[in-house]
Amino acid sequence: MEETIIEKIQELVKSRRIAQLRELLESINSADFPSLFEELDDEDMVVIFRLLPKDKASDVFVELDPDLQEKLINNFTDKELKVVVDDLFMDDTVDLIEEMPSSVVKRILKNIKPSDRKIINELLKFPEDSAGSIMTTEMVELKENMTVDKAFQIIKDTGIDKETIYICYVVDNSRKLIGTVAIKDLLISERDVLIKDILEDNVISVLTTEDQEAVAKMFDKYNFMAMPVVDKEDRLVGIVTIDDAIDVMQDENTEDFEKMAAMTPTEDTYFKTSVFKHAKNRIVWLLFLMLSSTFTGLLLEKFQAAISAVPLLVAFIPTIMDTGGNCGSQSSTLIIRGLALDEIKLSDLFKAVWKEIRVSFLIGAVLAIVTGLRIFLQYDGIHNDQSIKIAFVVGVTLMATAMIAEVMGCVLPMFAKKLKLDPAIMASPLITTVVDLCSMLVFFSIATAVMGL
Repeated sequence: MEETIIEKIQELVKSRRIAQLRELLESINSADFPSLFEELDDEDMVVIFRLLPKDKASDVFVELDPDLQEKLINNFTDKELKVVVDDLFMDDTVDLIEEMPSSVVKRILKNIKPSDRKIINELLKFPEDSAGSIMTTEMVELKENMTVDKAFQIIKDTGIDKETIYICYVVDNSRKLIGTVAIKDLLISERDVLIKDILEDNVISVLTTEDQEAVAKMFDKYNFMAMPVVDKEDRLVGIVTIDDAIDVMQDENTEDFEKMAAMTPTEDTYFKTSVFKHAKNRIVWLLFLMLSSTFTGLLLEKFQAAISAVPLLVAFIPTIMDTGGNCGSQSSTLIIRGLALDEIKLSDLFKAVWKEIRVSFLIGAVLAIVTGLRIFLQYDGIHNDQSIKIAFVVGVTLMATAMIAEVMGCVLPMFAKKLKLDPAIMASPLITTVVDLCSMLVFFSIATAVMGL
């Protein structure tokens, strides 16, 4: 939100010009209020929230971070809290309860209708990160023997309390999902037409236990606005909406980025995570990677005699190790992303490895030629046989390193996927450490053989 608007709001709050403040607040999008509230003290935040229209207040409340929600709740009367909670959709209420401390949860539950409390308790029983944990139970349900006219009446009577009315769900008397009807099809049909004559019976649904990331991918694949969720008896129990799917995608992408950077994922934002927790999330992997590099140090000690005989070899160690790390990072990034988008399957392992071998051969050849020529010219290779040998050793090592790194960047994430682990843990830092060891072994093995060390 622009600073000028924030300053104007602060001025209106301070001067208590309520009419002008209310008019300005109505023009602000609900999604912009979190940034506004971050700039206000608790008292002014509560004043502004109380000036919002009832419908907008609930939309704004859902957009806020849990810490801001908690501050508001602590300043609410029970009556105000009940108004806000009553206007929340069921999945948003569940999210709120999961985020709040126990003392606040007790107040929330106290102000929720007993019937809704029972539904909330059922939703809270679903496994974390499952479709059931992110679904809402508020959707439009129709019966197949209803007329279009009757369906419109149901939508008119109940639609205001539903998460979405663009897709209606057709169920039988035992709530088994039969099909779906789009609001568009209802609008263009005659009023006496039966629902069973216009419903779409080829329904794609998910079980309550389905992983939420898999559900989010289905939204991307099928361009859904909502996904029906059923139990093991194929009875409709709720729907996952597009906004929840987007939140899941964002959370999963953030988690993957953190794992690819060798960090333990965190649920809080950067600034809301303490310095201690940041350090704790990073130090474990850094310690592991640092200790694993001990093997590279032992390898260098083993070839100390070769280094002493030809000290110039040391000058090319950074080039070889950096190249290996960069090649592995490029390959693993593409493979991890392909696995995440289902573009690459585990059955594609050999196909992917063969492709990476060909790619790495071309990359390695170019790197070897350029580096070999540089060494040849820089160290007077025309009059120095040793420079020619070093150019050959470094060039061949770069080719081998590129191929090893690219293949490892392909195989390790797929291996992790096979073991039911997140492929992102096999990203750049880990692959770089493994490739460093392999590249040094290749480098000094070739050097000792070619140069007779």
